[in-house]
Amino acid sequence: MDSVPTLQKSADSFLAYLRHERGLSGETLRAYATDLAQLHRYVAEKTGRQVVTLAEVDQDTIRGFIASLHRNREKTSQARKLSTLRSFYRYLNESGIFEENPAAMIAYPKTKGRIPSFLGVDDMFHFLDGLRQDCLKPDSSWRRWRNWALFEFLYSSGVRVSELVGLDECDIVFTEGTARIMGKGGKERVVPVGKTALNAINQYLSVLDRQSPAARSRCPALFRNAAGNRLSARSVHRMLQIELKRCGLWQHLSPHGLRHSFATHLLNSGADLRAIQEMLGHSTLSTTQRYTHVHMDQLMKIYDAAHPRSRKKDGSTV
Repeated sequence: MDSVPTLQKSADSFLAYLRHERGLSGETLRAYATDLAQLHRYVAEKTGRQVVTLAEVDQDTIRGFIASLHRNREKTSQARKLSTLRSFYRYLNESGIFEENPAAMIAYPKTKGRIPSFLGVDDMFHFLDGLRQDCLKPDSSWRRWRNWALFEFLYSSGVRVSELVGLDECDIVFTEGTARIMGKGGKERVVPVGKTALNAINQYLSVLDRQSPAARSRCPALFRNAAGNRLSARSVHRMLQIELKRCGLWQHLSPHGLRHSFATHLLNSGADLRAIQEMLGHSTLSTTQRYTHVHMDQLMKIYDAAHPRSRKKDGSTV
């Protein structure tokens, strides 16, 4: 019985990982712990057992848990709890503790008011990892690889969708990990591109060569449509909506939302605002600030680490 992973022990392991490896704040950790404890209580009451195994928590169980919150919780709170469970199961999958992810395909509850214009880090990873998994299926076409590479690149570089569709293959410098971008007003800039995105592009081009060798000779564009011609911005928007729904993410996010996500995640991780401004190609810093959504606890961490008067003479924080 000890070899069977339980929900409680797995939750403890996940929280320890968030505390020691991710360095999350105490308030954030408490929120995660509360969400997982509520799931445990819900399953325990349903089964009549205090020891709950991971195998007992399937997709219907999680759907029932989220539905049970309907009367007493705002939909934004329900969505946050679902996000917690997705992160929890992603950790279990990556750690080899549990193979299934019953929270992956459950849609977020529709919320009132303005829908957020960016994805959180966990949802972004869920989205991109889902695209990659689709590519690994035996019958996947080069267009599946293109979609993975395209959205990996968008999130990695933060470029505008108009800049994305204007890219040619020669604009990607694999040896340097950069891309040459032609921005607004004909202004050219060079942006860094992450290894994951470069790998995705490489694999996409390799599959394209095998499945449609004539496509690369017909058009210099990096990202092509089914006919082998340059993609349009409208097509990228439509592709994003389809792929988000395939991954169980129902936000009405535009490609510009991935640009917002790029800037927000960098700033929340401590990146310099002026460096982000240069990567985004903004002429003024005030424009860059509108693109970022900074949590106060993250802002305080950055402040404490960087501001000279927030540190003692021995180098420790006040």
